[in-house]
Amino acid sequence: MTFRLPITFAALALLTTGGCTHTGMRQAFHESVPSATGAPTRVLAVYEPWFGHPRHINVGYSSQDPVTLKKQIEEAKKRGITGFVVDWYGDREPFIDKSYAVLQSLAGEQNFTVAMMYDETDKEAEQATDDALVSFDSFREKYLAPEARGSQAYLTYKGRPVIFIFPKGGHTDWNRVREETNKWSSPPLLIYEFRQTPYAAALDGFYAWVNPGKKGWAADGSNWGEDYLRDFYQTMRTKYPDKIAVGAAWAGFDDRKASWTLNRYMSQRCGETLSATMKLPSESYPADNPLPFLLIATWNDYEEGTAIERGSAKCDAGAKAPAR
Repeated sequence: MTFRLPITFAALALLTTGGCTHTGMRQAFHESVPSATGAPTRVLAVYEPWFGHPRHINVGYSSQDPVTLKKQIEEAKKRGITGFVVDWYGDREPFIDKSYAVLQSLAGEQNFTVAMMYDETDKEAEQATDDALVSFDSFREKYLAPEARGSQAYLTYKGRPVIFIFPKGGHTDWNRVREETNKWSSPPLLIYEFRQTPYAAALDGFYAWVNPGKKGWAADGSNWGEDYLRDFYQTMRTKYPDKIAVGAAWAGFDDRKASWTLNRYMSQRCGETLSATMKLPSESYPADNPLPFLLIATWNDYEEGTAIERGSAKCDAGAKAPAR
């Protein structure tokens, strides 16, 4: 399934600049859509399917509740988001697998797309590779087969399913995985997080991820990732022109209250961080050569302070955007 919304990045930036409240964001964005014209970039958002599990915080809903998921899809569509990229761990996390199944089924009913983001295990090389091989094969049978419920909703690019990869231990041999997935009737496109890897030749593209840039995390949250994103777009256009570039946008980051905190903080700057990260792709990708995808990180990761689902969680009215 392909679904494209003709909209400019400037219009997308109104996700936050219409105000720091959820209602203001939605209204400003919705009003901009009818008159917007521009590159057919597909806007996706990372979806965390683990809420309702006791290991995670209580956000007021379960990621397995069909009523909740349907409302989330409807709300995402209102904001111009065309699909969710869902964290998935294979048999390692049965709760998450069930959440994904419900979400894909509902997406198939609502003209929405879903894609799997495989969370790599941090085990050693052989075990990590075996886990990936088993997980990919299981996912193909359960969710990509024509008879699978909601399979028509799975994200494709040029007719091939798109699989995102979130590296952890970095021990998976992606050459082996590529060799096996090439045997599928429709080999998937493997999209890896933007970083150094010896397996670049086996991968079909890279996606950007929340990163404060060369200066690292600042105590006041002022490093919002401009140099990182500029480097990503430049590298994709010059070093990897034949690979798929998946840009990224984020509202901020804050893991200081998480049980695994590393005291990392990126200020939302009253919506300016999301606005700025959404505008950057248009500087590198003109309308006649559009960025294929833009990935919002994230729709609902409340534990790391990146969620846009409910609007700006914190309006840092006193923070100023860095000089450009």
